[in-house]
Amino acid sequence: MLRFLTAGESHGQALVVIVEGLPAGLEITVEEIQDEMARRRLGYGRGPRQRFEQDELTLIGGVRHGRTLGSPVAIEIKNSEWFRSDKWHEEMSPAPGATKDPLTQVRPGHADLAGMQKYGFTDARDVLERASARETAARVAAGALAKKLLSYLGVEIISHVIQLGAVKVAPQSPRPTPADLERVDTDEVRCFDPAASELMVDAIKAAAKEGDSLGGVVEVLGFGVPVGLGSHVHWDRKLDALLAQALMSIQAVKGVEIGDGFEVAGRLGSQAHDAIRWDADTASYTRLSTLAGGLEGGMTNGELLVARAAMKPLATLNRPTLETVDTATKESAVSFKERTDVTAVSAMGVVAETMVALVLAQEAQRKFGGDSVGEFVRNAEAFRLTL
Repeated sequence: MLRFLTAGESHGQALVVIVEGLPAGLEITVEEIQDEMARRRLGYGRGPRQRFEQDELTLIGGVRHGRTLGSPVAIEIKNSEWFRSDKWHEEMSPAPGATKDPLTQVRPGHADLAGMQKYGFTDARDVLERASARETAARVAAGALAKKLLSYLGVEIISHVIQLGAVKVAPQSPRPTPADLERVDTDEVRCFDPAASELMVDAIKAAAKEGDSLGGVVEVLGFGVPVGLGSHVHWDRKLDALLAQALMSIQAVKGVEIGDGFEVAGRLGSQAHDAIRWDADTASYTRLSTLAGGLEGGMTNGELLVARAAMKPLATLNRPTLETVDTATKESAVSFKERTDVTAVSAMGVVAETMVALVLAQEAQRKFGGDSVGEFVRNAEAFRLTL
């Protein structure tokens, strides 16, 4: 079964990800993975680090002549900033020693204080370097492999921003399809609604002027997802739960909903469910809406998969004003500033795509199995013919 593990720190030498469970024969190149990772740097309101992080990537193992071998795939993503600055050689050295300038003014809204208390650290950098959203670069690399595997089943995943700060996309606004990916990615905030996009950019400019930050909501859409991924049998195999856990694991995400989620909770039952019809032309069942987000009873139902993730405003501010405590002196202080974005909602959408792809690929592997891509596809097709 597909699984992955990341290692590395934000300002360390590199991030590493190992992906296990991919079938043999999956065609993949470094360039394909780098293209996907470049999308993670998109979005108006990103900080200066995005201009010089190049995500230099090396396939260490598991791929030969452009195809996976069935063994674990190992990917290294070098940190260009570490190689450019002697500061990080000393700060992040694995050799015995101590930093000359420990960080003790913990930041509200970050993992700093809780992590220091949990592990007994006296320097917040021991926590924040791993808690940093830089770790998601490794996830996106893994997600590129998952997306490629899903493509053999005809599954495509796209995200778009539907809220940034107080600005929301208009109700019933058209959703993008995979054919619209370039249009979404070239928009300044990855929003499919041009009018809302302009207002979102204005909101970012206003927040930047005040040294503040903005959160928002992204919607992830899965097209062509087969019936039957997940399970109604066990609580820990329900796909709703797996997707929620995966999306909530993204740094700064504080809310997840499937389909109409929280909105549908306030409706009458007669208005809260997707009616089912038999389509004689396609000899298949179809639903008349996407209120359930393509999931019923913990399983995919073959309709459009819809999941949303809400990201809080970033806690590191360009004009720090949040009151905190210096853990060394116990005196009141203002949280320190690391380089930060005004908003990272656009980029979070790409990471959300990644997490959805990894969950779907994992469950597709569980459902269809196969040691090679050919066997995987044959098994999926054999199942489809039984429907």
